[in-house]
Amino acid sequence: MTLKDKTIIVTGASSGIGERLAHQIASQGGNLLLTARSEEKLTNLQTELKELYSIDCRIYKADLLDLNAWKSALNKMISDVPRIDAIINNAGFGIFDKVEEESKWEDTENMFRLNVFALIQGIQQLLPHFISNRAGHIVNIASQAGKISTPKSASYAATKHAVIGFSNALRLEVEDYGIYVTSVNLGPVATNFFHVADPSGTYQKSVSNI
Repeated sequence: MTLKDKTIIVTGASSGIGERLAHQIASQGGNLLLTARSEEKLTNLQTELKELYSIDCRIYKADLLDLNAWKSALNKMISDVPRIDAIINNAGFGIFDKVEEESKWEDTENMFRLNVFALIQGIQQLLPHFISNRAGHIVNIASQAGKISTPKSASYAATKHAVIGFSNALRLEVEDYGIYVTSVNLGPVATNFFHVADPSGTYQKSVSNI
């Protein structure tokens, strides 16, 4: 399906996979609603995309760990444009440790808050818009970690299991409205994700042999 003149939300858009998705969508004539924590990075990306592709690109600074901030940002998106055609829930992070070595409950809680709760909240908030249009596409960036167990990824994998399970059930609920739901189960990708998730590099080395 063509992306020309479609309006698409991308979360976690300021770097890595989100940034590349934004370029890919813009290169095909899609308009963008981008959100991330860094306003400076979003502004730079917005300028670049407009100059390269002559598309409409709007930015919304929000830390999705703050569910109220995410709710406010999404409300503004819905009010700013007449129609939203898709959302790509890309924002997420992981901390990789063995369960016995996990020392910060806050890390586990924040993984669920961002990877699962923010994703579900955003979809619930946007769903009436899609239903009223009898169209829409929800793309949830999950992970092979949600399908294949590996050491040191128990909590992160649990969040991605949740995303896959939620996506599979949601797909059945909304298919009669003409709404599509896709879960994308990536393997390891060379981005800054692993600088936070696995500073030692041992997890990356272990999964590279799978």
